[in-house]
Amino acid sequence: MTDYARTRDRVEDYFDRSATKVWERLTSDAPVSGVRATVRAGRDQMRDVILRQLPTDLRGARILDAGCGTGALAVELATRGADVVAADISPALIGIAQRRMPAGLAGNISWVAGDMLDATTGGFDHAVAMDSLIYYSTPDVAALLGRAAKRIDGKFVFTLPPRSPLLMAMFRVGKLFPRADRSPTMIPQTTAGLAHALRDAGIAGHLRDIERVKSGFYISTAHVFEGRR
Repeated sequence: MTDYARTRDRVEDYFDRSATKVWERLTSDAPVSGVRATVRAGRDQMRDVILRQLPTDLRGARILDAGCGTGALAVELATRGADVVAADISPALIGIAQRRMPAGLAGNISWVAGDMLDATTGGFDHAVAMDSLIYYSTPDVAALLGRAAKRIDGKFVFTLPPRSPLLMAMFRVGKLFPRADRSPTMIPQTTAGLAHALRDAGIAGHLRDIERVKSGFYISTAHVFEGRR
């Protein structure tokens, strides 16, 4: 089994068996405290950053939400008029997303449980991946971008944890949640390192970082990749 497949399986196990309730609450309006409140605020900020990279009017556009989680970003995209294919490795999270979907958007979102690329078909105008690539190695992220670029005409907007002194110190002191809720290990990345991996893999395109969001224990950088066919 490849490193990508092993990591993907660990992520599925975590969200389906260990932390479904934690993430259901974190991504809801239910009260949370301490670390989780800062993470929720950071994720809200990052979702806005991602949305700003795409047109306000998405009518007629087909968008892939790769690793859609409980569906907040997919709903925002559909509200702008997009035809959204929302995929996540966790059937449990897909179930939560389906239950939360506003009734008026039922015709705009297709929910898919499975690998963020293998479980979906066809081409897309744009794609987003918010915090769904954070557990993968630099070569695996580069390979995934290369696979995705063949099916995306426009932007692939995604997030990665930055390799910063503050974030590395946080990893050494402790992780995001109490021990019973801990996720697979996030892998900090640099834009230069990912660009180098893309070149090594022969993947042509333009990679740039957009904005870093810091909110307590939530630290993430938004990137845009536009491939060349």
